[in-house]
Amino acid sequence: MAKEKNQPEANGAPADPLSKIEAIKNLIFGENIQEYNTEFESVKKDIVQKKKELQALIEDTRTELMQTIDNLGTDVNIRITELENSLQEKADTLDQDKVDKSTLGKLLIQLGEKIKDK
Repeated sequence: MAKEKNQPEANGAPADPLSKIEAIKNLIFGENIQEYNTEFESVKKDIVQKKKELQALIEDTRTELMQTIDNLGTDVNIRITELENSLQEKADTLDQDKVDKSTLGKLLIQLGEKIKDK
């Protein structure tokens, strides 16, 4: 007759290697093994939950950071545009206030002639 996997051998030990491991665990940990397994499962679930929470927090932070960067970029662009406009206005004002040398020369000649005639 062939031995089945779960039947004990002649010396009374289980034939299946997994059964042997279970038997060793029972010898080492005794009745507390179920309590340990429950505690390990609880810790695993807690770790998975914390990981999900951290991933959600990271995603929220990434979203906020990207929004802040976009806002900052917009603000910088607005300020640069305002500075460019201000510079252009000042340059236009300088062009308007600047007197052309030939016009100034003609005015001075006319003023000189008026002084001479008096």
